[in-house]
Amino acid sequence: MTDDPPSPAARSSRRRALRWGIGAVLVVVLTVEIVLIWPELSESVMTLGDIRWGWLAAAIVASVVSMTSFASVQRTLLGVADVIVRQRQSLSVAFAANSISVTLPGGPLIAATFTYQATRRWGASPVVASWQLVMAGALQAIGLAVIGIGGTLLVGAAKNPFSLLFSAAAMFAFVVLAQYAASRPGALEGVGVTAIRMVNRVRKLAADHGVDRWHRIVEQIGAVRMSRADGARSLGWSLLNWIADAACLAFACYAIGGAPSLAGLAVAYAASNAAKSAIPLLPAGLGVMDAVLVPTLTAAGMTGAQALSAIVVYRLVSFVLVAVIGWIVFAMRFRGQVRAAQRREHEDDDKPPMW
Repeated sequence: MTDDPPSPAARSSRRRALRWGIGAVLVVVLTVEIVLIWPELSESVMTLGDIRWGWLAAAIVASVVSMTSFASVQRTLLGVADVIVRQRQSLSVAFAANSISVTLPGGPLIAATFTYQATRRWGASPVVASWQLVMAGALQAIGLAVIGIGGTLLVGAAKNPFSLLFSAAAMFAFVVLAQYAASRPGALEGVGVTAIRMVNRVRKLAADHGVDRWHRIVEQIGAVRMSRADGARSLGWSLLNWIADAACLAFACYAIGGAPSLAGLAVAYAASNAAKSAIPLLPAGLGVMDAVLVPTLTAAGMTGAQALSAIVVYRLVSFVLVAVIGWIVFAMRFRGQVRAAQRREHEDDDKPPMW
């Protein structure tokens, strides 16, 4: 006799309890970290007073490059479906959607709806608008994985220089596979179903739990056929998006006098962003990313006080400054369009993808 799978209400209650538990653990972790480095904390405040303005300017430029490259991903994907968008239009939507995502309750879903509506106004069909959202998210995940794997391989190469050649070969193979997956998403459908069923077995859920949702995602990704050149170009912009944001973190470290290793910095950046995606408790991963960044930056060669100072500078640039710019763009370019879209909502049956 087999146990019945838990009801949706029970699963929701468990997830809620898990989130509160993780939040409590994060509070404890951050508290312990602050207590341990308290003697150096006053020094970190002094470090902010002696900030190196050239590196701060470089961090701001890197953050703008990151947003610009994300807008280029969106523009390239729409161009595959013959939806022609100017870079200025795409960048405006990227800034505004980012601000919505990181500052409002339920921001990611609202931002996805906002982007969907913007692409529909540019002439994209419902299928193309949905495909662009899903494909951009998939490329983001692939790009972050490349950064994390690259940092891990560099750490190994630093200990054994002869492994650098094998590290480069492994990275090249991963990029080729990622590019192939971007242009041929249907090839991964069976792999995804197998992985979902293995996870369901571990979680004691029904074997097909989540399989239909995976089929819908793959169907959306494959709704528009991308050539290998289009896939490589889109993946390249997505990689630049992550690399530029990682550079913003690096420049923030240099701005306060830190000197983390490149490999350790890449691992710290990838790990903190993975934690932010896995545990979306607060906007922009506040608390979650910080709890991961402090120890990983310390392991990369910085003191605890320097790590805290660098995180403050990084947050001021990549979160506060970018969010302020995004809301200014929203107020100047999109406020009237959103009101008009709300008035037409009852006449339009199109719905953004819920994924």
